[in-house]
This record gives sequence, structure tokens and C-alpha cells, in this order.
Amino acid sequence: MGGKERIVAYVVTENCIKCKYTDCVEVCPVDCFHAGPNMLVIDPDECIDCSLCVTECPAEAIFPDNELTPEQERYVELNRRLARTWPVLAEKIPAPDDAGQWDGVRDKHPLLQY
Repeated sequence: MGGKERIVAYVVTENCIKCKYTDCVEVCPVDCFHAGPNMLVIDPDECIDCSLCVTECPAEAIFPDNELTPEQERYVELNRRLARTWPVLAEKIPAPDDAGQWDGVRDKHPLLQY
């Protein structure tokens, strides 16, 4: 079986919007998280597929890119694009005061701040 093996990257999806918990950042061994005003993203070129962040995310917003639902697919390119412009976040910071109120709210994509 020839060819290069595909590397899976992890993707931060919609439920992170306005939750922005950073527990995931604390366990990342390669500092692949980038922080925007109200969401985190993962740089797919830096992600080493360790999956440590998945279980640490209180909002359950991180998935392997090959297990996304059709609704979550847009977050692959969004993570890639925003990771190029948002700064690296290498340590845990406090979540927004109202993060718990936004956890599980659907259709938050229009609330994403760039």
C-alpha cells in the first residue's frame, strides 16, 4: 500500500464559540491552539494527533477531522485560516463568565468574532 499516510488533525467546532474554555490548551504538547475573541482554533499543521485535548474540553467542542458531522465540516478550513492570524495560546486562561450559559447552544456560528 503506497502513498503517504493521512495525518488526522483535531478541529475546534461551533460549541467553543462564546464558551472558550482553555483546559485543552493546558494539555497540548505542541502549542497548536490559537485564541480569537470568543473561540479557540487548532492549527492543523502543528497538531500532532495526540487527542489529549478532546477529553479536556468541557464543552466537547473538539473532534478529529475525519469524524465531523456535515454541519461541522466548515470548521476544518475555519481552524486552518484563523490559526494563521490569531495568536498562539500556550496556557490556560479564565473562561468567560457566561461560558456555561453558552455550552450546548446551537447555531452560534453567526456569533463568531474575528
